[in-house]
Amino acid sequence: MYRSIGLMVEQLSELDRVVRRMILESFGIEKHMEEHMNSTQYLLRAMKYKPPNTSEKKLGSRDHTDKNIVTVLCQGIPGLEIQLKNGEWITAKPHSLTVFIGDSLFAWLNGRLHTPYHRVMMKGNEPRYSFGLFSNPKKGYIIKAPEELVDEEHPLMFKPFDFHDFLRFFHSDAARKSQSAFHTFCALHS
Repeated sequence: MYRSIGLMVEQLSELDRVVRRMILESFGIEKHMEEHMNSTQYLLRAMKYKPPNTSEKKLGSRDHTDKNIVTVLCQGIPGLEIQLKNGEWITAKPHSLTVFIGDSLFAWLNGRLHTPYHRVMMKGNEPRYSFGLFSNPKKGYIIKAPEELVDEEHPLMFKPFDFHDFLRFFHSDAARKSQSAFHTFCALHS
């Protein structure tokens, strides 16, 4: 079993690196590749959602953005919903991989990519299992937009910050009371 989990982490982390490499190349900032890739650590998380025991859709996880760099979600049973920029919610295909950029990459890219809100909506009497591989900045790494992504048309959106300071704030009462913990944190630290 552990060999299978190790192989899964290896393959998902390679997908994460491919996605991030493609993003950096698309913005012409390949010179930051090594530093960006080396600033990352991975967390594999297994998630179980209790069955709602109803034929009506019920909230399994509230809508949120991920706080990290990139998330790769593996889901079996349907339930993952993603909010489009126009506010419409769509259902992710079951038995699929879904890749999200997180708030940390959003800030590092100076807002150049969309960080989607997502949630879990369930119905029926089966529990829902999913796995997520989360790439997170290492402790002490300062998230700061590369100079190439800051100009007159794209002024600096976020003051540089340490991801772990943000996580501490995220778990505070002030963050729980805010609509967006990330934007509240950035406003407090600007």
